[in-house]
Amino acid sequence: MKEIILDIKKELRANMNGIASAHCRQSEDYRVNWGIELPRIMAIAKEFEPSRELAQHLWNENVRECKILACILMPEDDFIEEICDIWVESINTEEIAMMFCLHLVKRLPYASVKAFQWMASEKSILQTCGFMTISHLMREYELSDDSKEEFLDQAAAALDNKYAIKSLQIYASLSEDNYERVKKVADYL
Repeated sequence: MKEIILDIKKELRANMNGIASAHCRQSEDYRVNWGIELPRIMAIAKEFEPSRELAQHLWNENVRECKILACILMPEDDFIEEICDIWVESINTEEIAMMFCLHLVKRLPYASVKAFQWMASEKSILQTCGFMTISHLMREYELSDDSKEEFLDQAAAALDNKYAIKSLQIYASLSEDNYERVKKVADYL
């Protein structure tokens, strides 16, 4: 495994964007940030076989690109809820939250359960993950009536979170009925 991680790090170093990396160093979010653009990270991910062990090693690195690769390379069948809980608790940037939800969580069989748990959290980054996840899921299938009500309640209670607002916009755009429901929530507030 160490050899694979070293190969990945060599690949990342070779693709470093010096200007972006220098700009990102001003932030203390990561130990290392090579400033590599997402399309290049996606191409690098295709060079490696997805595995839980590899993804876990990458996630544990405090390196932006390694965390993104971990989200892409983690097989959803191996990503049990307990590991999901640990990973989400360690997220500290919007970008990693976005990559986590887009490339991993939305593929999970328990994604909607986690989305609703996170939306109800007091932690802003968990709420963000919840609203991002539910936004992805709403684009793929219609929520049940109970889930619609819960979503609208959670979003109305978290309007200080820009992703709650964005998820309401997505929900409203999916049907005229959804639009009217969001309008009623907005009028009530």
